Formats: sequence, structure tokens, C-alpha cells
Amino acid sequence: MRPYGEAGLAKRVMNHFSLEPRMCPICGRQDHSRLFARANVRWEELDRFAFASRKLPEYMHWQLAECRRCDLVYAREAPAPGALAALYRQADFGSSCEARFAAVTYGRLLDRFLRRLPDRSGAADIGTGDGCFLSELLARGFDRVEGIEPSAAPIETADPAVRQLIRHDVLRHDSFMSESMSVITCFQTIEHVSSPLAFCRQAWEALKPGGALFLVGHNRRAFSALALGRKSPIFDIEHLQLFSPKSMHSLLCAAGFWGAETFPVFNRYPLAYWARLFPFPARIKGPLLEILKSSSAGRWAFSLPAGNLGAIAFK
Repeated sequence: MRPYGEAGLAKRVMNHFSLEPRMCPICGRQDHSRLFARANVRWEELDRFAFASRKLPEYMHWQLAECRRCDLVYAREAPAPGALAALYRQADFGSSCEARFAAVTYGRLLDRFLRRLPDRSGAADIGTGDGCFLSELLARGFDRVEGIEPSAAPIETADPAVRQLIRHDVLRHDSFMSESMSVITCFQTIEHVSSPLAFCRQAWEALKPGGALFLVGHNRRAFSALALGRKSPIFDIEHLQLFSPKSMHSLLCAAGFWGAETFPVFNRYPLAYWARLFPFPARIKGPLLEILKSSSAGRWAFSLPAGNLGAIAFK
């Protein structure tokens, strides 16, 4: 896919995509909010991976506010939902290896809750990427498995066994029949959606009684986020909101779910990927990644408490 470059993505964003003001995505108000960080978007540096998953961090973000009532950090202004959908449709994809590692981790977490589901008929993964997690669902005996993915590139790289199960779209109010799903999963995507509350309510409508919504996102209150500050990769142009255990719980309750639980997620990735995330100076990171890319050390996989937050709640 052709890089966007200054004449592509940046020009389109600046000339065609106006930024819209936003309230707190949970309480819908701004009177409990304060400025958290000023915008630092450098348009000329955005490339074809700017809206891709598991990319090399750019450490850019929109102007951010903190809702002290909900404990949520959110973008005070951002491109409209249609503009974001267009950006994601054209984003590149280069993280199949990491997607497989993540799918295994999330599958093991789902195992803790399988007995609490009404059945294993109807499962959907939102923001499924190349569909790796769909394979995990199938391996656990789920039928009527589906994925929704807004970007074309990861679907093109998907295993043929699951590619036909992926819908090139975003979650909509009519994406699934009412009360047709036993579980809906959404990993590292809830930060990206313009209205996470509407998203969760749509999931609630699609779930059967007793069905579960399983989310994984970034925990802004995690030690890694606090230690790295705004050099943490969670501060990103793609992230329209950043949750904490409190704000994630509030979101799920506001959407009508009960029994919400939050828990830390220890992801397992190769050393080369962990090095990509760490804010090394550019003069060090480039050569280091080249070394790790071609060495066995770079493929050594291990788990870290990297500040990810899991949440599950029931209808």
C-alpha cells in the first residue's frame, strides 16, 4: 500500500477533516473536566501506519482533558466518526506476529469466564484485525463466529480459514440481531471509537441474556503509564480516550451491564516488539530494532505488566 506521506494522510486530515469538539464520553459533560495535555500532532510525520495497530509509537495525541468525575482522559476534539472510519479503512498492517501472541493471551483470559456464558453459539470480535482471535474462538467450540474490522489491509493478510468470517466495517446498531451473541470481544479498540458508551450499548443489545462483553484496553493508572508519562505509547493519535479501572467500570455500568470486573493483563510478546514500544532515543531505537529483527534474541517472547486492563461484564 502506498504511504500517505505529507501529500496523503496529513494533507487530507488538515484540508478535509475538521476536528469536532467532544464531551466526556461516559458522563457526557465537561464541567468536571480539566486540561490534561495540549495537542502535539505533527502532521508531516504521519505515515501509512498512523492509524494501524501495534505500530512504532509516535507519541502524538490530540488535546486531552481529564474528567475527574469519571477518571477518564479523553480527546477534547477529534476527527468526526466518518473521517476516522476513512482513515482506518486505508491504514496499513504489519503486526501479524504480535496479533497471534495477543490472541493466545486473550483466549486464556476468556477461559476463566466460559462457564458463565449462556452457551457457545454466537461470538463476535470487534476490531479483529487479521482474525487471529477468531481462531481462538473456533478452537473453544464457538459457532456463528464473526469479526468486524474497519481496515482493509489486515483482512487481506488473514488466514483463509477465518478471512470469510471477517466483515469489513465498523460496529453499527444493526450489525447483529438482537440477543444473538453469547460473547462479544473487543481488544485494544475501545480507546479508538468515537463513542465508547454507544459502542457498549450496541454490544449489550446484541448479547443474549447472560452474555458477556470482554474488553482489553490501556490502563492510564498503571505503573508503566505513570512512570513513562507522555512518553508512554498509550498516548497516541488513535486513542480518543484512556481508561482506568474506575472509568472502565463506570462505562460498562452506564451501558446497562452488571457484574463488571476489571483485572490487569500481562501480554506476551517478542523482545523486538517490546523494544519498539519503549521510548528509546531515535538514534538508539533504529539500530537496536534492526539488530533484534535479524537475531534470535529479538524473537524471545516473554510477558510483562505493560499496563493493559481487562474488563468483562454481563447482560
